[in-house]
Amino acid sequence: MFTLVESKLLNINQKSRNHSLHLSTINNILQFKFTWRTYQKKFLDNFDTHISDKHLHVVAPPGSGKTILGLEMIKRVNQTTLVLSPSLTIRNQWKDRMQSFFLEDKLYTNYSLNIKKPKQITFATYQALHALHKGFKKEENQETLVNFIKKNNIKTIVLDEAHHLKNEWWKCLFEIKKAEDITVISLTATPPYDSEPSEVKKYFDLCGPIDDEIVVPDLVKNGDLCPHQDYVHFSKPDEDQIKYILTYRENILKFINTLVDDTEFANILQEHPYYKNTEEELENIYSKPLYYSSLLIFLNATKVVVPKEKIAVLGFDDDKIEFPNLNYNWLQVLLQGVLVVQRELLLPFEEKLHNIERDLRKIGAFNKKRVDFVGAEDLYRTLANSPSKLKSINAIITAESDNLKDDLRAVILTDFIRKEFLYFDGSKLEELNKLGVVSIFQYLRTQSTHKEQLGVLTGSIVILHKNAIINLKKIVNETEFTATPLEVDTDFVIITSFTKGKNTVVSAVTTLFENGAIKVLIGTKALLGEGWDAPAINTLVLASYVGSFVSSNQMRGRAIRTQLGNTNKTGNIWHLACIDPTDPEGGKDLEKLTRRFNAFIGVALKGEPYIVNGLDRLGLPLQFSAEIDLDSINKDTFSIATQRNLISKRWKKAIGKGAVYIRELKILYPYKEPYTRQKKLRSVNASKYLLLEVLVGTFALIPEFILKNLGILLSKGIIQFVSLFFGAVFLGFVPRAYKALKLYFLFGNTERKTKKIAETVLHSLIALHKITTPLGKVKLETEQYSTGVFACYITGATTNESSLFITALEEIIAPVDNPKYVIDDSSWLKRKWNLRTYYVVPAIFAKRKTEAEKFHFYWKKFVGNSTLVYTRTKHGRKQLVKARLAHIIYQFKDASKKATTWR
Repeated sequence: MFTLVESKLLNINQKSRNHSLHLSTINNILQFKFTWRTYQKKFLDNFDTHISDKHLHVVAPPGSGKTILGLEMIKRVNQTTLVLSPSLTIRNQWKDRMQSFFLEDKLYTNYSLNIKKPKQITFATYQALHALHKGFKKEENQETLVNFIKKNNIKTIVLDEAHHLKNEWWKCLFEIKKAEDITVISLTATPPYDSEPSEVKKYFDLCGPIDDEIVVPDLVKNGDLCPHQDYVHFSKPDEDQIKYILTYRENILKFINTLVDDTEFANILQEHPYYKNTEEELENIYSKPLYYSSLLIFLNATKVVVPKEKIAVLGFDDDKIEFPNLNYNWLQVLLQGVLVVQRELLLPFEEKLHNIERDLRKIGAFNKKRVDFVGAEDLYRTLANSPSKLKSINAIITAESDNLKDDLRAVILTDFIRKEFLYFDGSKLEELNKLGVVSIFQYLRTQSTHKEQLGVLTGSIVILHKNAIINLKKIVNETEFTATPLEVDTDFVIITSFTKGKNTVVSAVTTLFENGAIKVLIGTKALLGEGWDAPAINTLVLASYVGSFVSSNQMRGRAIRTQLGNTNKTGNIWHLACIDPTDPEGGKDLEKLTRRFNAFIGVALKGEPYIVNGLDRLGLPLQFSAEIDLDSINKDTFSIATQRNLISKRWKKAIGKGAVYIRELKILYPYKEPYTRQKKLRSVNASKYLLLEVLVGTFALIPEFILKNLGILLSKGIIQFVSLFFGAVFLGFVPRAYKALKLYFLFGNTERKTKKIAETVLHSLIALHKITTPLGKVKLETEQYSTGVFACYITGATTNESSLFITALEEIIAPVDNPKYVIDDSSWLKRKWNLRTYYVVPAIFAKRKTEAEKFHFYWKKFVGNSTLVYTRTKHGRKQLVKARLAHIIYQFKDASKKATTWR
């Protein structure tokens, strides 16, 4: 026992130590307890260089220790720091990681979880920052966020996953950046490359260019992520959904046919100022060329003879101009303008417009002031939420259970709970008509042969099998929770009334899952998708269709973490797609999944192993007809998915082929005919093909010609005979030569020309100091795939420089929108054939005239003679309209896409 004096002395020493810790610098307090992984050390070795400009932006995928690296950066910057996170769960993770990995004891208290009371290190959410900012605006003392930052001497801001934030939250963050001498550190697992352009711009304006990236192949190689593979399980809508889709399509078609036959509407369009007073409306027409074009295209479809001068406004002078077919896209553009954007221009015809709007609403093609003939939202929700996905989930769990037996640890993540299905008794499966936690549970409960494996974990409902309850009581005292039997199946109980709150429930059920008392856990992505950790997961089913691609990747990260003591762990990630049988491209559900896959890096499923992002690596069909055999595709997928031992081998082989991530631009093949066939006429082989055709045709002509002209040979001699023969050859093949040459000049040699354009971009970026890596170290590379896709990228540059190059090249390849400058790349022959090619001057070169001229200088050097056109004059606007319409075949489809490849 201590004496009273000794106790007082101990208290004094303790207070003194606490005071000392309070005053110590962060650099002295935070000490990493363990050994840095190879890739972490490599990043930290370059930290001082990266942070020298007070900005650091690093990409670190799930499993790379992003939070721990963030804490080490806070230590090294050694300033009062505010850490901002997207959720309370992740905010708390920062605190937990600091205590577990950096503090020898728990005596350090100079940190805060309350942004209103900041300390040496403050952990908060973006929402809390916004609330603080909003509060300052209401106060009379005119306190501002910037003043608050200064007053509390906050010098470093750490932004964790600063994307997909609400607009109001962005404003706070940009407000903070106004503070003087602020260091900004940005951390993300997935940059929002595939978000809306405005979202991407805000993100990079806030976080700055990417300085460094920790890559998935390095993590797999180092043993920090397990080998893993993505799979897609396809389903078709049920009968009711198919009827709904077909009825929707039929109603759209009927509406369009009726509208095309409606002479009253055609007459109204001819009264539109753009059509009636074209010359006076030129400025407006040039600002909306697609709308004006859609008006002409519609009138042409109704058999109205469009005057030549109306077409000439768009830059077409040929009498034989061919109008594009009136399709859904053009009609959407027209009706969006007529019914929404420019409705006031047709006020005298409001009654008719009202009737058209009413008819559109009836068939579900007009909602929230938006015309939609494709059914982008309505049909997507129908397919994404299809009950057919319940069958897919059951098939996946059955296959994985048969393969892994007792080792199965599967998690199914979805968006909604759907408590209305709690009383489903299993008698009518068709009653389970919505995707959700409870509907998935009930389907598996009634259809699975191993229902005792199931468990449900959400924020408001927990369901466990009675066998799992026995194990639960070993973890949590049974007085701390209430178990109520599930009314429709007493083998299951609903857990309620945990006295210690939600965290206790999550922790306890997670332990049951890790130990195998639960083998299939169904939950919401809100609870389990972000920040939840259960390394035992070896099968993940993503039944989520709401939310960002970034959150999808974070959910996916749950399954690819390594598990201590299980060196052979592999992760299978299953994605669900319900195919639209009326859409040859598969429909909106598959389209959304394709976009999601742009955020997923992985190894190719078949053939030679390589590592890349995107859905292409799974080798799925390019077309989905109504007759496609999805069962056969799914069967093949299951066959591959059961061979988990091959996943590790493919990763190992693919990792050995590369060293770094390369950002590349893939120019898509736009034609329906196979690439190998088109190549004969539309690439470098055009001239060879023509020569071969002439030679073959000539030899085929010889026997027939000799027989017909034998008399000339005998009577007038060999010279006249030969002259006549070659004259016949010339006359016979000139039309073919003309056609082949016209095709060649129209389409050119795509690969070779793209490479020349890429050279132009690269040299311009270097000349204007946008790329500072010396030209000798940067190499331009291209690759032609057998599918017709053509890839272009640079090596030797930094991540940011590579992104600049790809973005600029993409702007040139993409359809013309509204650039400040365009390049008119024409020739005499193209003018003769009315073929004119326009290219965008990328925005990075269009800020100043001198920079645009520098880009044009290199264009002339590498691509050829051309004219630089400034589009902000009347003449320039007219040229811009021509440029936009010259790309009309790409107007409603992608011409290229970005990719990330391990090379």
